[in-house]
Amino acid sequence: MINKQIQASQHKEPCDLVITNAVIVDVFNHTLIHDHDVAIQDGMIVGIDHSYIGKNVVDAKGKILVPGLIDAHVHIESSMMTPRHFSDALVTRGVTTAITDPHEIANVMGEKGIAFMIDESEKADADLYTMLPSSVPSTPFETAGATLTAKDLAPFFTHPSVLGLAEVMDSPAVASADFDMLEKIQLAKDTNKMIDGHGAGLSIETLNAYRTAGIQTDHECVTADEARARIQRGFYVMLREGSVAKDVINLLSAVTKANSHRFMFCTDDKHPDDLLNEGSIDHNIRLAIKQGLDPITAIQLATINPATHFGLKTKGAIAPGYEATFLLTENLEDFQPDEVFIHGEKRAENGALVGNSSYSVTLPEDMVETVKIQNVTKDRFSIPMNGLTKANVIEVNSNSLITNHLVETVQIDHEGHFQPSTQNDQLLLAVVERHGKNGGIGLGIVKGLGLKQGAIATTIAHDSHNIIAVGTTIEDIVKAVHAIAQDQGGLTVVANDEITSCPLPCGGLMGNVPVKEAAARLDSLHDALKKTGCTTAFNPFLTLSFLALPVIPSLKLTDKGLFDMKEMKHIDVQVEE
Repeated sequence: MINKQIQASQHKEPCDLVITNAVIVDVFNHTLIHDHDVAIQDGMIVGIDHSYIGKNVVDAKGKILVPGLIDAHVHIESSMMTPRHFSDALVTRGVTTAITDPHEIANVMGEKGIAFMIDESEKADADLYTMLPSSVPSTPFETAGATLTAKDLAPFFTHPSVLGLAEVMDSPAVASADFDMLEKIQLAKDTNKMIDGHGAGLSIETLNAYRTAGIQTDHECVTADEARARIQRGFYVMLREGSVAKDVINLLSAVTKANSHRFMFCTDDKHPDDLLNEGSIDHNIRLAIKQGLDPITAIQLATINPATHFGLKTKGAIAPGYEATFLLTENLEDFQPDEVFIHGEKRAENGALVGNSSYSVTLPEDMVETVKIQNVTKDRFSIPMNGLTKANVIEVNSNSLITNHLVETVQIDHEGHFQPSTQNDQLLLAVVERHGKNGGIGLGIVKGLGLKQGAIATTIAHDSHNIIAVGTTIEDIVKAVHAIAQDQGGLTVVANDEITSCPLPCGGLMGNVPVKEAAARLDSLHDALKKTGCTTAFNPFLTLSFLALPVIPSLKLTDKGLFDMKEMKHIDVQVEE
């Protein structure tokens, strides 16, 4: 094969495919190449020159030829689709490679979940690489469905699609040199694999510890100063634009000509409706260019930078020896992928897949029986105020994972319990353990979701994925929780005594339908959501899904109770006056 490629590269043999009349993005010299053909043999680029002879010829008609895009960090489960359907959604957007972290399903199903995601990813058109979950459970402050030690992860490190250890989010374990965490990090080092970070709210001291431990990236920056601090310490920084966390605009000022090679784009978490309507990494590119980033620099962040960092030696560029995986677009400013090629074959055109994309995904039986609740009765959802009138309250921020810690006066019912108040926007929040471990229920108060009636609930509750529910009454919350259990996971709205659900039976996180059908189900759910009168400033379900994540500042709720991330401990809802 190599002999044939070498012959074709020198015009001695006809090529399988030649792209003519394209403007080529040169990510190495930060320029555009005009009036050259791109020669392709056996799915690889073998030459950039004039007058190649091809068995097949594609006239690009002046369109710009861009390397296939790379998402540097994403959780497939957040798309609510299994890997193959997720891949289909990416490819139509010109994203042909993704570095995935099956952290979500691993918290539910452990090794079985990881194996399922790897096996399904191998069947996808896009190249879906895996970073192994480092923190299952993410912290000891919640109940997950599984526990993964270094010994459990070790067999996966030999798989060719496994690139390393995924986001290390247990910062106390790193800072204290916890044996199990260091064992996982050392395992990655011993196998010459990469190590991703998760540096949300970390001090400079802890960032130093992270780099000392060998952690190489961070996607949790929310300010340009945070990005600069990480670049100074040798991190690669991922500019994230997902469905909840939208950080690209805030971070772009940190990107300079001198340091741009240390930045990458990622989505982290993206819902199917956003993938369908907004896009993936192509959206990051458009957004960055609109904010003033040089278009070719934006392309570099989405191609050669992540390819270089993750050691994907044949990806990220249009050059001999690189895969013939690319997209064609009319212009860089609007950046709409018109045609997408993978290994020299057209796989998408004008936003639709080319060829037969109908198939079925068989879900293992144990992956559709994961919601196991215990003794969920009305009496377990009352918060006794013990004669006090002030409480610790979680305040959500629009399009941010970070919450505020408030102390507010709350209403008390005639039995001395917290009384939800739509007038004060103080709602009851509950996290119900759903893995059949202990049946625990954590209770708290949340402000900022704005429900006027009813309740919403979901099994997408990072990172342990217990059931999280919020409502204006205990009765509606209990209805929502039981509806979720009946569906074996998903999202549910209770409004006007009606229940509307979007079932996600695969681990309580994923459905088994393509992106358009997944998005349509969400549309129905959002219509029902409007009946609750909740905020329209952001997606309440997306925000709700991160209110159980205790590694993000400031105040969160787990099945074990209210958690103060700054103090790194559970605290009472009630506040002594």
